Amino acid sequence: MSKKTWLFLLPFIIFLMGAVFLFKGLYSDPTKLESVMVDKEVPVFTLQDIYDLNKQHDRSIFKGRPMLLNVWATWCPTCYGEHTYLKQLAGQGIPIVGMNYKDERDKAIKWLAELGNPYEVNFYDPDGMLGLDLGVYGAPETFFIDSQGIIRYRHVGDVNPEIWASTLKPIFDAMKSGQL
Repeated sequence: MSKKTWLFLLPFIIFLMGAVFLFKGLYSDPTKLESVMVDKEVPVFTLQDIYDLNKQHDRSIFKGRPMLLNVWATWCPTCYGEHTYLKQLAGQGIPIVGMNYKDERDKAIKWLAELGNPYEVNFYDPDGMLGLDLGVYGAPETFFIDSQGIIRYRHVGDVNPEIWASTLKPIFDAMKSGQL
């Protein structure tokens, strides 16, 4: 092909590449964000308890039994929407640890007082450093952590009855039985 032909086809080739890229994005599932932390231990951290400034939490909290780590914030409308269901799960004996993410402590405490607290423990990540280490994109996100402190699954978006029944409960049950 001559140089003129290539110059003529170049805009068309660029257009096709862009169209393929955009088309692929239309059919991707935003809740299936890959996480490099899956099958790795929870990162090392020390964070304050949301209620008690003198109490510190570290990753040892995730040892001993499978649990969920729910990343939430008062500025997150989806977190508000999932909160009632998290309380139901906690009432069924599902252990949930909360991580208040890039939020204001006073607002978070007021929010929990008004809506109820589904979390066994709740720590405060005001600058988002643990969130960064976990690869958090935003809130809500929920990490499934096995009894050894290994992250087994990451769910982006709200936890609701449909998603719990179809996807998340089988994962949690597999962690409880030691199959995952």
